Amino acid sequence: MPEQKRDYYEVLGVSKGASDDELKKAYRKLAKQYHPDLHPGDKEAEAKFKEVNEAYEVLSDKEKRAKYDQFGHAGVDPNFGAGGFGGGFGGFDMGDIDLGDIFGSFFGGGFGGGGGSRRSNGPMKGETLRASVSITFEEAAFGCEKEITLSRTENCDTCKGTGCAPGTTAEVCPDCHGSGTVRIQRGGGAFSFTTTTTCPKCNGKGKLIHQPCKDCGGSGAVRKQRKLTVKIPAGIDNGQAVSLRGQGGAGRNGGPAGDLLISVTVLPHQFFKRDGTSVFLEHPVTFLQATLGAELEIPTIDGKVKWNLPAGTQPSTTFRLRGKGIPSVNGRGRGDQYVTVNVQIPTNLTHEQKEALRAYGEAMGEIPPGPADGVKSFFDKRKKKK
Repeated sequence: MPEQKRDYYEVLGVSKGASDDELKKAYRKLAKQYHPDLHPGDKEAEAKFKEVNEAYEVLSDKEKRAKYDQFGHAGVDPNFGAGGFGGGFGGFDMGDIDLGDIFGSFFGGGFGGGGGSRRSNGPMKGETLRASVSITFEEAAFGCEKEITLSRTENCDTCKGTGCAPGTTAEVCPDCHGSGTVRIQRGGGAFSFTTTTTCPKCNGKGKLIHQPCKDCGGSGAVRKQRKLTVKIPAGIDNGQAVSLRGQGGAGRNGGPAGDLLISVTVLPHQFFKRDGTSVFLEHPVTFLQATLGAELEIPTIDGKVKWNLPAGTQPSTTFRLRGKGIPSVNGRGRGDQYVTVNVQIPTNLTHEQKEALRAYGEAMGEIPPGPADGVKSFFDKRKKKK
């Protein structure tokens, strides 16, 4: 059965006419939602993450997107739904026709027997690597540099990626003449047609190495441990990733190196909380400060700032400190800090303190009723409402 794939626009949740910015925004949201680092061992999340990446890889490339819009999945994946025919088309003489050439001209790849643009002797991009780092709240706000260690394949220094021992060269495969593919005629008579398949002599490489390099065993690549200094941009949020192009595995046959994706985990702060570029803080004040007003020192990610608390401030009042939030990751300004006032009610008062509060209550006309008066007052109010 052919593989069933969802529409790429449906995967990202955008319309067919979505702009590049809309695609990028949708991708970032879904990639963060399904990132494997946030769902360890969750196969469903991992599958969705791969599906989101596949959709964005196609739709973010103008050429691939144009092919996808015209031909669907077959326009960008020559193996989509291909299962071979196993014979000719009944009632039609295909003659000496290469089906791979026909469909390759439409879709830019092989058909039925492999080959085409996916042959292994063509340039291939290197492996995409993944790593993760943990940073503090302040490091996320202002940016930082972190050193990571990773293992990746690199071109062999001895053979310069050729796979051949120094002083030797590879032989062009005599069977496929360097193409990596050969044509095989199948069937006969009215049901005869030709398919393209991987060359069995060179395994699709297009060349034969008789004296392989001793350091890499003829592969042209070796695995090495590397330390890299990664620049984390200011304003990055928890679950976002930093992409370093060309820092992944080495490419093959002259192809470019892969990329390195670094997932960032932001550690929680003891006092501050974050939502986008906004910072939130709960700040305690005394009953006297809330009543009479006071000059406060408010903690921010930049340090302490002075703030005049208005007299008569009520509990849970929130005020804003403009420009004291998180810098935007794209460098366009900063968010604000929101401070919520928590009025601290005094406890364990002394006798003198209680008397002073009662005197305050009398002066304000707030003399609390006795137990019996309180019950009477409650029922009086109920009668008035009726």
